[in-house]
This record gives sequence, C-alpha cells and structure tokens, in this order.
Amino acid sequence: MDPKNDAPSRRDVVGGLTAGAAAMAAVSTPANAQGTASPQATPSLPLTVKRDPRDQYPRPPFNRQTQPAPGLAGKMEPRPDHGETSYRGTGRLTGRRALVTGGDSGIGRAAAIAFAREGADVAIGYLPQEQEDADEVLKIIRDAGRKAVSLPGDIRDEAFCNRMVETAAREMGGLDILVNNAGKQQAQKSIADITTEQFDATFKTNVYAPFWITRAALPHLQPGASIIITASEQAYDPSAILFDYAQTKASNVSFAKSLSKQLAERGIRVNAVAPGPYWTALQPSGGAMPEALTEFGSKTSLGRPGQPVEIAPIYVLLASQESSFTTGQVFGASGGGGFP
Repeated sequence: MDPKNDAPSRRDVVGGLTAGAAAMAAVSTPANAQGTASPQATPSLPLTVKRDPRDQYPRPPFNRQTQPAPGLAGKMEPRPDHGETSYRGTGRLTGRRALVTGGDSGIGRAAAIAFAREGADVAIGYLPQEQEDADEVLKIIRDAGRKAVSLPGDIRDEAFCNRMVETAAREMGGLDILVNNAGKQQAQKSIADITTEQFDATFKTNVYAPFWITRAALPHLQPGASIIITASEQAYDPSAILFDYAQTKASNVSFAKSLSKQLAERGIRVNAVAPGPYWTALQPSGGAMPEALTEFGSKTSLGRPGQPVEIAPIYVLLASQESSFTTGQVFGASGGGGFP
C-alpha cells in the first residue's frame, strides 16, 4: 500500500444536516484534532463539498512519531480521517452483511464505516491490542442504525479465522461482503535484518489468513456476494525496505485474479484494491522508517498521503451491485503514481 518513491511507507453520518452544519461539526471531531502537526490541516468536510485535493487533508511535514505494533489510530498526529464525520451514505448496501478484517483502523475502518453508512451490518476483525480503536468503530456502526459484531483475535491462527467467519455469519444471519484487509508491514533496510519470525508473520497475516478466511466464508456466500482483498502498489513497484511485504501484496493481486475465475460460475465477484501511501496506524508502528515518516506522502503528485476515507468509496463500489460486471480487477489509488 506504499509507493517506491515513499520508501518509508505501508475508514448519512449527519442524516439531515446541511453541508454547512456538517462542516461545523467536523471541526471539533477527533479526525481533526491535529494540533501543530500540520498547520495546513483543514476540517473534515463532507465529501460532497468541492475542494482542491492538494489541500483537502494534512500535508507533510508531520511530527516524528513511533508506536509499538500494531499501533492505534487514536494516538497518531494528526489523527486520520476514516469518514467519521465526512462520509455520507446513500443506501447502496442496504441489508447487506459485511465482514472486514483489520476494521479497527486505517483502510479497514474506513470501509467498515462506509459500509454501515450505506446500510450494511458490519463485523470487524482486529487484534485484542486494538480494542480502543475497535470500540470507536463499533459505536459508529451502531450509531448508523446497523448491527456491529466484534471479533478480536489473531488471524495468523487458522482456527481463529474459522471461528471468526462462523461467528460473523451467525450473528448477522449470513454473509454478503468479505473484505480481507488486515495486514502486517515491517520496514527493514536489509534482507539480513528480516528474521524468519518476521517473514513468517508477514506471510501468515497477508497471505495465509485471506486464504483461510475466504475458504471458511465460501459456504455462506450466495450469488451476488463480493470478496475484496487489500493489495498494494507495492505489488507492482516494490520498495527496497518492504521486501517481504511487497511479495505478499503481489500474492494478493493473484488471489483476486485467480479466485475471480473460480467463483464466476457461482456469481461471486472477487476484486483487489491497491493503495499507495495512506495515513494509517501501520506507518508509525513499524511500517515506515521513523526518520522518513515526517515526509510521508510528500512525493505523490498531490504532495500528501491519502486519508483512509478517500479510498472507502472504492470498497463501497466493489461491494455494491453497481459493479456487477467487475471481477478479477485491481483498483489503484495512490495520489498520482503507481500501478495498476
């Protein structure tokens, strides 16, 4: 999810509010509690407001910051915008039931919030250490009038993956959308610095887990269902410091392209999203080199990293019936560079 030229790199909220009222509300939300980290930070206005994309969200330089993995969005400066106040739904997923792994923060959180605002019940998987972030998401889902299912655990464990899917399907009465989003990314300057334990954990999280989860989900998926996997532009243009991560993202691309051919005859679509540099908790918790994080996203055409809410509409599109002829595709969103 992070571009080569950013070598340091790795979610109808306001119902009847008018755009002006929503903008006022946004000024005081956590997504905008940016302190002095970026003087160019701007309020999280509804996405219906026309703005210059270069200045729509904070631009580097950012404060230098680190967190222990897996990291919390709530401790980032500035806090990411996952759509808490800016994403408005239009009922495009009414009655659907979605499972999103890594739904506590970052892109998974943005997708979970958008799905709920579009009318879907949402189950989120996350590590127990991420409960603080997860609780915020679960409340947002419920505030949207949808059912929220909490699924803490480690997806490197096959047995947990199976239980997670079964619990999600049972609690929501079925499953229509599966988003394999949770990922592990640990930057290292040399292959010599990558331990077997790190290599194994990266592949277990990014490659094995989507396989286990998808296999467990298939009995619950009916024609019209959608599977989405979060790949990365690293699959196409890998950074030197993301040697193991980039390989797993290439695997994710093949996952979508191969599985889409298998499941087409069942009426189930499979697609991938390949983000570039996005401002998520993955970055300060080891996904980026700390000394380079202050300029994260500066080399994109727009001069800043993406915010998770900016990629959420792609997940909504791929989950919705509007993309009924779209399968086996990879959708890029990297601020002006990268692939596909």
